[in-house]
Amino acid sequence: MVKLLSAGALIFLFSASVMAVEYEDHSGMLMDHGDGHLMDMAGGMVMGQNTSTLPGGCDSISETKEITVHAGHKYAEKFPGRMFAFDTQEFNFKPCTKLTVHFFNDDNVRHQWMMHGLPKYLYPKGMFHLEVSGPAKISGTLILPPGDKTYLVHCDIAQHMEKGMKAQLKVGKGDGDLPSIPGITAYVVPDDYKGSLSTVMVSTAAAAEAASAAAAKPATAADKAAPVAQQPKEDDSAISGVTVIGLAIGLLLAPFLAKKFKGMSPAEVIATIFDLIRSGIGFVIRLLSNLIKRLASNKNNILPRN
Repeated sequence: MVKLLSAGALIFLFSASVMAVEYEDHSGMLMDHGDGHLMDMAGGMVMGQNTSTLPGGCDSISETKEITVHAGHKYAEKFPGRMFAFDTQEFNFKPCTKLTVHFFNDDNVRHQWMMHGLPKYLYPKGMFHLEVSGPAKISGTLILPPGDKTYLVHCDIAQHMEKGMKAQLKVGKGDGDLPSIPGITAYVVPDDYKGSLSTVMVSTAAAAEAASAAAAKPATAADKAAPVAQQPKEDDSAISGVTVIGLAIGLLLAPFLAKKFKGMSPAEVIATIFDLIRSGIGFVIRLLSNLIKRLASNKNNILPRN
C-alpha cells in the first residue's frame, strides 16, 4: 500500500511538473539603452520605464502598486469571436501612483502590454511598453500622471488588438470608457454573420418567385398595344447563360466559403478572395499555355519535313 501511494505521488509530481508553464524571466537581464528603454537579445523589451521622476502636477507619489497581467489565447475564450486577450480588461489607480506591472505571456508568440496617451515630455512617444516573446515574464515601472483620464492598453502586434487584446486603465475617475473593450464596452465594428448561405438562397428564391409571377400574369390591353419587343440577341443569351452558371457555381461553393470565412474580419475575407482569384487566374494561364504548346507540337508533327 505504501509503495502504491509513493508511486502515485511520484506520478502526480511528474505530471504536474510537465504541465506547469515555465516562464523565462527577462526582468533581470535587460540592457539599459537610456530614456527608460530596456531590452535584451531574447525578445524582452521595456519602453518608458520611470521609477523616480514625478510628472508635472504630482507633488509626491500617492501610493505604490504592483499588478500581474497575463496575456494569451485562453483568456479570449469567454469573448465570442475574439482570439487573444488579457486576463484583466480594466484597471483603476489613484493619480500619481507608482505602478509596477509584471507581464506574463502565456502563448508561444510575441505579446505586448502597451499604454498610450502619457505626457511626452516624460515618456518618449507618450507610451509605456512591455514586450516579450513567450512563454515569458517581464516587469516595468512607471508613475501615473495626475488628473482623471482613461488610457488605452493593448497589444500592438498585427491584429492582436483587433482580435481582443485590449483594455483600459483609469486614473482617478477616468474620463469615460473606451470602445471595443472586451466584456466592458460594445464593439465599434460588431461581428456580422448575416451574409450567410441562407440569405443568398432566400434572395435567389424570391427573385425566381417574382419572375414566375410576372410570367403567369395575363396580358392587359396596355400590354397588347405595346410594341413587339425585339428578340434577344445572341450576346444577351450568352450573358444570361453565364449569369445562371455563375449563380449555380456560387450556390455550390457557398457552404465551403462560409466555412472558410468563418471568424475572419472583412479585410481578411477580401484578402482571401483575392488570393483565390489570383490562384484561379494562374491555373487558367497554365492550362492555356499547355494547350498552346500541345497545338504547336501537333502542328510541327503534321507538317512535312524537307
